[in-house]
Amino acid sequence: MAATPGAVADELSALLGRLHRTLRRAARSDQPDGPLPAAQTEVLRVVRAQPGIGVKAVAAALGTAPNTVSTLVGDLTSGGYLDRTPDPENRRAVRLTLTPSAAELIDGYTDRRRRIAISAADQLDQADVEALAAALPALNRLLVLLGG
Repeated sequence: MAATPGAVADELSALLGRLHRTLRRAARSDQPDGPLPAAQTEVLRVVRAQPGIGVKAVAAALGTAPNTVSTLVGDLTSGGYLDRTPDPENRRAVRLTLTPSAAELIDGYTDRRRRIAISAADQLDQADVEALAAALPALNRLLVLLGG
């Protein structure tokens, strides 16, 4: 029986959510000073990928409201994780960059996630690894269609 788009979408949606949460929990469980909330970590990851990004652009990248990101940015700034500098082209806007401690935190977190995923993938048989690799282009196309 051929897979239907609806069945694949249902399974994929449930599976990816669980996979993401499981990987995130595993990577965050050994942080010595306690993990930042997931939403703050996601803001830091976006800023890490795009230094100098503005609050509205972070909100767009995360698919959330700018006022929500503004609150997260305020908390991260007061916590010493983000630097805010005035945007030279728009005095009402700011540009965000990671502090050195935030860069170290995100680099460590990213490295832990990668090591955990590699360790799990190493336990799969070669056919499963190849099936996952073959699915990556389709998953990327799906992400684009979803607006990500």
